Amino acid sequence: MSMTSTNADAVALTERLIACQSVTPATGDVFAALEEMLRPLGFTIDRFTVGEAPDGPVENLLAWRTTGPGPHFAFAGHLDVVPPGPGWTSDPFTPQVRGELLYGRGAVDMKGAIAAFVAALHGLPDDLPGTISLIITGDEEGPAVYGTLALMERMAARELRPDMCLVGEPTSTARLGDVVKIGRRGSVNMWIRVAGTQGHVAYPHLADNPIPKLVRILSAIEAEVLDEGTDWFQPSNIEITDLEVGNAAHNVIPGAATARISIRFNDRHSGASLIDRIRTLAAADGGTVEAKISGEPFLTQPGALSELVTDAIREVTGLDAELSTTGGTSDARFLSRLCPVVEFGLNNATMHKLDEAVSVTDLQDLATIYGLIVRRALAG
Repeated sequence: MSMTSTNADAVALTERLIACQSVTPATGDVFAALEEMLRPLGFTIDRFTVGEAPDGPVENLLAWRTTGPGPHFAFAGHLDVVPPGPGWTSDPFTPQVRGELLYGRGAVDMKGAIAAFVAALHGLPDDLPGTISLIITGDEEGPAVYGTLALMERMAARELRPDMCLVGEPTSTARLGDVVKIGRRGSVNMWIRVAGTQGHVAYPHLADNPIPKLVRILSAIEAEVLDEGTDWFQPSNIEITDLEVGNAAHNVIPGAATARISIRFNDRHSGASLIDRIRTLAAADGGTVEAKISGEPFLTQPGALSELVTDAIREVTGLDAELSTTGGTSDARFLSRLCPVVEFGLNNATMHKLDEAVSVTDLQDLATIYGLIVRRALAG
């Protein structure tokens, strides 16, 4: 016997979530809508808000259902979306099906995947043993300080620890199911400052120009080759993302110069080791460095979980998914501390773009794939 509901269609559920304005950090209506979808399925719901400005407050939702002893399968995602911006063909928060596509902010990233997972739950046997949980944040697109990390603390307090986790980020590129992420590179941003002594350009001996020093530091950083990549990761890269002096006067030597760099790094490095490396280079010319690590790299070695996902994809789409670690960071970087994690979701071609849209067929197929994954994961 399977659970049934009039709201079990993935497209209708996606429309319901899109209709809730949830620009990051998401709160309120969109969480209420998801809670209303899950309660009839027997889930216990824990909605909570944490954090203070500037990175909070943030609302999160933890839901779980146990139907007997067995594995614990977790699905993770986010209900917040990036601002839609001007220029949409239709209202970004009024879902609209035109042809074969459903339009709306979050259709792909990632309300569609959350809706597909909920739809998949309706097709599961009532007596399927084990635990299913949903780890849903309202702050993945933002600072992510009070999102998934806070959810993990909440899970620990309730002694909920998954055996495996699927993050529904939009990983597909050309067709649904062509790419599954089994890891991500780490990310660290650094701010480099060189202090000088302000003075008149006609009297350089009475001043100390910080710009040549900063240029030398950046040249040394640009010459760094961190690695050549690994079996599963592309080479680490350093990018200079900002350079600022803020000197409006043409005849003044400035008193300080700053720059910002961003490093995406593989599992040959840690955020701390890279900060030490850049600080050494900066110190050679009197520079100081402040840094923020957004996430460390992680890799879920190909095995049982990735095979579970790729087998379900192959059964529904006929595709052999590529296992990849490319792209930016996601909340999988946190969840990988708990258990093996993979990411799989919709086509990412329109995420964060005007007229974000998802294929109606892809939504339905994704729900079918998710259903197969959960059923087989709990069956052991």
